[in-house]
Amino acid sequence: MSGDLDLDAVFGRSSPGDAFAAVLTEARMVLAEITTPLEAERWGSDILAALGGMRSAAAQAMVPAAERSGTPEALAILRVLGALGWPDLRSAATEAADRLAARGIQEPAWAAEVGSPSVAECWRYGDDRGLQEAVTMSFEYADGRHVVSLLLDHSCGGGIKNVWVGGAGDVLARTKAMADGDPSMIFEMISPAAARTRAERAIAAGECPAQPDEFSNVASTRALLRARVALLPTRQSDG
Repeated sequence: MSGDLDLDAVFGRSSPGDAFAAVLTEARMVLAEITTPLEAERWGSDILAALGGMRSAAAQAMVPAAERSGTPEALAILRVLGALGWPDLRSAATEAADRLAARGIQEPAWAAEVGSPSVAECWRYGDDRGLQEAVTMSFEYADGRHVVSLLLDHSCGGGIKNVWVGGAGDVLARTKAMADGDPSMIFEMISPAAARTRAERAIAAGECPAQPDEFSNVASTRALLRARVALLPTRQSDG
């Protein structure tokens, strides 16, 4: 999938037209391997990172180019942009995707669910000195539960050091077991609203990866992270 490609090299210095052609080519290569909404979102988050991240002109230019293309791959691109983009991009991409779908263009199997998992359990885990903390949010699609976990470094103002996205599996059980086995670690279940507060505070503090894999993880999941945090309730709605 897209994580095996050097997307920055493919898209980074392209014109908007060339960038769309490259994204469309990659879509034709990888869409057969993308079978779940989470896989689609991880791919889309990679693409947005390679196109320049938040509010990039290249990403915005994808929408009219994809609608003109009118292929199933173009419709898939629009669906992931509609799930992960900033509000203006989401709206434009969703409207364009709906127009293509109304013309009978085939939707990807994950289109109905993408971007709308239900919110599940959240928790935090960290050292008792307050140096680092992991905040984990879990979400659920029909095919299973997944987690988005942030590693926060309080020595750099609570910024985001790393991000991990993957199947929930036994992540919660293993985290509890690690905390039980180490008295210097703190574990607690937190409400989704509290997780949103912590995540938004970390996003505002900025990013502070140190290792190459951390830089890659943080960049490639940036759009997905923000989309997931936006699903969490605020303290006011949490009651």
